[in-house]
Amino acid sequence: MKISRRNLLVASACCGALPGVARGEDYRTTERSAGNPSAPVTAIEYFSLTCTHCAAFSRETMPEVRSKLIEPGKLRMVYKDYPLDQVALTAAMVARALPPERYEPFISALFANQDRWAFARGVNSTEELWKMGSLAGMNRKTFDSTINDESLRAFVMQEREEGEKKYGVDSTPTFIVNGHKHAGEMDFKGFEQLVATT
Repeated sequence: MKISRRNLLVASACCGALPGVARGEDYRTTERSAGNPSAPVTAIEYFSLTCTHCAAFSRETMPEVRSKLIEPGKLRMVYKDYPLDQVALTAAMVARALPPERYEPFISALFANQDRWAFARGVNSTEELWKMGSLAGMNRKTFDSTINDESLRAFVMQEREEGEKKYGVDSTPTFIVNGHKHAGEMDFKGFEQLVATT
């Protein structure tokens, strides 16, 4: 799949204050979600950007989840980082440093191209992430400061730890649907059934 600046900036015509972010609040640590906050069902997805099962869910199942459950107002998805390794942690930090409306398109692009930036032999994953970040509108100075930001790193790891303590998350992807835990990749029918029975 060819990556283009246009694809990554689909929803990114942003300037001025970020919507839904209070003045002085660090938008990098605000909730990342999709769907109506008053939807009858909320699903939390704990994922790692280097998890091949998470990538498969993003590519194969999520488009149908979005069109059939999120857009009609039946479901709200909340995204939570659960990095499995240092590369995933760095990627999560870069994703969170983008404006919130660029987050989901960027995550989707990372999953769609996971084999190129995360697993390719002889590839410097950090430099590949920089290329992806630059396509999403991030400059090098911001990228470098982001990947070295200890407070952002601590936030991402705290989110992982909270998932472990609150829900017993120990693998990815893990879905918490209205408080009920399901671990493992699912096709749309399986996910739809999970949503319908909780």
